[in-house]
Amino acid sequence: MLMKSTDAMTASAATPDDEGVPVSAKIRERIQAARKRFHANDNIAEFIEPGELEKLLDEVTAKMAGVLDSLVIDTVSDHNTGDTARRVAKMYLKEVFKGRYVEGPAITEFPNAEHLNELMIVGPITVRSACSHHFCPVIGKIWIGVLPNEHTNVIGLSKYARLAEWIMGRPQIQEEAVVQLADLIQRKTQPDGLAIVMEASHYCMGWRGVKDMDSKMINSVMRGAFLKDVNLRREFLSLIPGRS
Repeated sequence: MLMKSTDAMTASAATPDDEGVPVSAKIRERIQAARKRFHANDNIAEFIEPGELEKLLDEVTAKMAGVLDSLVIDTVSDHNTGDTARRVAKMYLKEVFKGRYVEGPAITEFPNAEHLNELMIVGPITVRSACSHHFCPVIGKIWIGVLPNEHTNVIGLSKYARLAEWIMGRPQIQEEAVVQLADLIQRKTQPDGLAIVMEASHYCMGWRGVKDMDSKMINSVMRGAFLKDVNLRREFLSLIPGRS
């Protein structure tokens, strides 16, 4: 009987037996091994290896095709839905839920050289998200108020919009989204005060359920000076068009 060479056995032992394992399972295993969350509104980019996002796109496409099949839609004969599974998979992974799968935007921070300490308001920033209950669109606007101090990091106005887009690009509920955005801006800028107001239409109310397209949800987060100083808070709210 011929014996395997030591090199052959070593090579065989070193090859992981993961052929056929869905890429989603591999990513999930890494997250669980790190004891991290992977809720709908969590970013999991650090656990996705190069090339795996495209494999995940293929996997979601196949499973979305199964959904269409279970909905009894003839995607073979129907020219309108022939590529729907791929389009939907691409929309979720690379557009509306992109904030889950990519690293945050690069933000250049500058020292507050002029020691700015007056109220600054950015907005309205148009944001688009989706509720995690029905995956229906949530579309609205955000206003951000910042009260800097001499130690505050200054970032460009457009960067607030980029941070908001990254946070909102995940399935979630509006209340949690605003808190996540506030936490991120707080870490980036370290201001004396931070205020965020969001007003949005929820298509889980307008498209289904009660089918009320006129209802909007408005919520806010107040941090630091905005929480303690009623006059500052009143000034911020009064300067938001239509919100005074």
